[in-house]
Amino acid sequence: MEYSLVPLRDKPDMLQKAAAWFHQKWGVPMEAYRESMEDCLTGKGPVPQWYLALDGERIVGGMGVIENDFHHRKDLAPNVCAVYTEEDRRCQGIAGALLGLVCRDMKELGIPTLYLVTDHTSFYERYGWEFYCMVQGDGEPGLTRLYVHHE
Repeated sequence: MEYSLVPLRDKPDMLQKAAAWFHQKWGVPMEAYRESMEDCLTGKGPVPQWYLALDGERIVGGMGVIENDFHHRKDLAPNVCAVYTEEDRRCQGIAGALLGLVCRDMKELGIPTLYLVTDHTSFYERYGWEFYCMVQGDGEPGLTRLYVHHE
């Protein structure tokens, strides 16, 4: 199956659809996604950024880069966030391709080091990410794994 990878800044007409899609996947208020995506499109700085995998006009995957993905280590920034691939499109390399695009793009924007929080224990290593430390999620009782990637 074919798909294309695009930074949101190259397809600003997708902002509303992308904000609704991420909201549906993660339950974070749609307005928070919309504001972050609007900040991305203003070009005031390299963060935040948002990326989509598209099959025509259908969003089949996506992720963002924000300052902090709701954890106490504010010094470990920026963070890849909201990583998601539609269930019917998993195991097709979409998330890995998006991760590669994000890392290359952020390096071109002057940010060679990215962080990511996850409960996954073997997925991100396949794409050059390394376990860095455990972090306390905002309002969460347990610790979460934090990974780092240097481009």
